[in-house]
Amino acid sequence: MTPAIVGGVVAAVVVLLGALSWVVVRMRRVVKIETPEEAAEAAQAQLAGFAVAGAVVGADGRGALAVADDGRVAAVKRIGKRLAVREVSWRTVRATREGILVETGDRALGAVMLAQVDVLDIRRLAPKGVRV
Repeated sequence: MTPAIVGGVVAAVVVLLGALSWVVVRMRRVVKIETPEEAAEAAQAQLAGFAVAGAVVGADGRGALAVADDGRVAAVKRIGKRLAVREVSWRTVRATREGILVETGDRALGAVMLAQVDVLDIRRLAPKGVRV
């Protein structure tokens, strides 16, 4: 084997490894919930009669909370390419050190964490008659 052939094989292997690592990184990238409006639109589309008064998204974009005009609340979480929305009780919304945690009780959705969102953010969204 000549040095040119060996160099060509090595270059081809390096290119293939680079392409493979790029594909792996792309597949592992977390798709975020970008804006409160995105979470609000998903809640209104998936829950009958849910007119959103306000929404908040966690700092990492993995979870969101939408509140309706009538006081109902919905947890929003991205599952794959779509947003999953579940109506939850206010009792399932609680503050933790990391942010707001919503225990949905749904096996597919699981818990929804709103990173770096505090109780004051949620109180601004909650209707007057609801104690948060």
